[in-house]
Amino acid sequence: MLLLALGAALLLAGGGRCLARRLLFLLPRRARRALPAEGKAVLITGCDKGFGHALAKRLHAKGFTVFAGCLLMDENGDGARELKNMKSDRMKVLQMDVCSDQEVAQAVDFVKRTLKEPEEGLWGLVNNAGISTFGEVEFSSLNDYKKVAEINLWGTVRVTKAFLPLIRRAKGRVVNITSMLGRMASPSRSCYCISKFGVAAFSDCLRQEMYRWGVRVILVEPSNFVAATGILTADSIDKQADALWRGASDTVQEDYGREYFTRHVALMKSFINSGLKDMSLVLNDITDALTSPSPNNRYNPMETYWWVRLQVVTHLPTAIADWLYIPGAAL
Repeated sequence: MLLLALGAALLLAGGGRCLARRLLFLLPRRARRALPAEGKAVLITGCDKGFGHALAKRLHAKGFTVFAGCLLMDENGDGARELKNMKSDRMKVLQMDVCSDQEVAQAVDFVKRTLKEPEEGLWGLVNNAGISTFGEVEFSSLNDYKKVAEINLWGTVRVTKAFLPLIRRAKGRVVNITSMLGRMASPSRSCYCISKFGVAAFSDCLRQEMYRWGVRVILVEPSNFVAATGILTADSIDKQADALWRGASDTVQEDYGREYFTRHVALMKSFINSGLKDMSLVLNDITDALTSPSPNNRYNPMETYWWVRLQVVTHLPTAIADWLYIPGAAL
């Protein structure tokens, strides 16, 4: 059944040409001359840890000037301190809370003042800053939804709008880090999915608007890299779980039951050690998005299982996709 579903998904996704393209991407990346990094500058948000921190080092090593936005620079956070300790004139660490209009505006001013030739603009913007959360709809408060969206979605919109004039001048690249959960829903992840679906929609609209300016807008949609990034920890899950249970109404607590809720929390804790532990797939794709003369519109750094599931969920009838993957779903 799964093979039939995959075949149907591939056909619906574009037939043999789609399959041929996918098989090419499963092979080592095609040899293509990368654009030179020298003289190009890239701003990355969320460089305190995870993808952003590793990417800042990767792009610096390739010769880019990197503006590394860190939430905790003013607090001397470990990630910001490590980047500053590189003592390189091509590694510029700056305080940047993507939820703050003031800090984003200050970041724009800093970049303009620091660029050697600001009239030529900023080559790349990587919107990486984000948080993850969990909780079924009836346990999640409106504030939970707003908090995740403020960082993941509105933070991306805020930073992009602020830096877009500089990107346009350079005919550069906007790279937005979403997730497979930006196109594929999952139980207990509605807060996160809504924010990432929103980023995907924003990116698609912006991509269409920017063609006339020569700007490329690119989505990178990783699968599960929780173990590599530490975006979820046992402590953070415990804190979230406590808030979810205490915030639920008496009716919800009674109907779901503490035993069910405890099992659900234990499942989330097991999730933090899952997924890929090597960030190379993601870093390679972001680097390609910034350096390729003809980058893809979307990159999917993920295991084959998740790529297959993404095709099934996004191309097959909903009832069939749910029946294949969601416990309790029936045709």
